[in-house]
Amino acid sequence: MPIRLEPQPSLKDLFTTSARAGRNGRPAAGMFISSGDPSSTEICASAGLDYLLLDGEHAPLGLETVQSQLRAMAGYPVVPAVRVPALDAVLVKQYLDLGAQSLVIPMVDSAADAEAAVRAMHYPPHGVRGVGSALARSARWNRIPDYLNRAADLVTLVVQVESAAAVENARQIAAVDGIDGIFIGPSDLAASMGLLGRQDHPDVVAAVKTVIDQVKAAGKFVGVNAFAADRARDYVAAGADFVNVGADVALLARATETLADTWCGTAAPTE
Repeated sequence: MPIRLEPQPSLKDLFTTSARAGRNGRPAAGMFISSGDPSSTEICASAGLDYLLLDGEHAPLGLETVQSQLRAMAGYPVVPAVRVPALDAVLVKQYLDLGAQSLVIPMVDSAADAEAAVRAMHYPPHGVRGVGSALARSARWNRIPDYLNRAADLVTLVVQVESAAAVENARQIAAVDGIDGIFIGPSDLAASMGLLGRQDHPDVVAAVKTVIDQVKAAGKFVGVNAFAADRARDYVAAGADFVNVGADVALLARATETLADTWCGTAAPTE
């Protein structure tokens, strides 16, 4: 008897009317996964966050590593997403085939870039994604019924606005058919504005909020990276639908520093 399977939800499923109501209207919250360790990923997956974003752009995560971490997450009620290294149709195809249903594409600066990302996500005639579902985890080796015809509904495409040029073009990027959401990167945005390392500068914050307004006006969901809790709350108040509030490696770095400060300082700890 043939086995029939259904895929996990993708990122856009967090922003349906029913999903928002289930969170009592609060924004979705998630974090970067950068360590490359499946055990760390599994710990984070079972913590209660809404999504985890595997970072294939800045972390040492190749295809095999991402696939192992997707498997580590599969048993938990968290939505997995993957940031690919670059806007490249071959890479997008590979990440989709290994079972990543929600992709974040970095450095999308124009509507033309966004249109290229949409084409990479979809099979012909709407795109250029190569057909290999019988060989791939994406379709669970053809155990997901009618995968080829359903694939467009099963994947989520988020593009990243993270440059001054992208801010100028945000309205046009958000209007591209097939773009589900926008993720704003204040760190690279600040750098492109001549404010390297100053993502809390008022001009950067204002640019982020401008993008939030434009994406919301286009009827798409929008999120932002903001590890500082006060800044994250400020962006939520401005309308952000999701916030990336941390990273596994950053949490480990800060926690171990606290331990070292407590136990390895010049003064002996008091009992």
